[in-house]
Amino acid sequence: MLANVTRCALARGIQSIRLLPVRAMSITTRNSSENQQKFVTSKIAALQLPQIRNYSAKEPLTLKFIEERITLVLNLYDKIDPEKLKRDSHFMKDLGLDSLDHVEIIMAIEDEFGFEIPDMDAERLYTVKDIVRYIGDKEDIYE
Repeated sequence: MLANVTRCALARGIQSIRLLPVRAMSITTRNSSENQQKFVTSKIAALQLPQIRNYSAKEPLTLKFIEERITLVLNLYDKIDPEKLKRDSHFMKDLGLDSLDHVEIIMAIEDEFGFEIPDMDAERLYTVKDIVRYIGDKEDIYE
């Protein structure tokens, strides 16, 4: 067939022939794909998902759980030696951190607990015990 088209084109003086790709699809294949599309569409339309949302309160915090989370955050901080970290360890005096490290620790604690600690309050938080007490007060946890 291509040979016939080429001969006719040359006879008419056409210099070039543009060939376009054509997707060959039999009638059976086309009908099958149309039926399949209709089937899937009908199944999706028939599927009715319930619009129900379940909400629950977050897990209640305890001072012990707060301390564990703070200790985990501090242990993951690369400038703190986990063996030196105690409940009463002062960040600057005992652990050798500087003021920038202190700011980074406070930011990590803010990320962990999902609220901002004002700078005035952060200036007083230099031990794990101080941070536990502060977060416990903010979350109204008294044991």
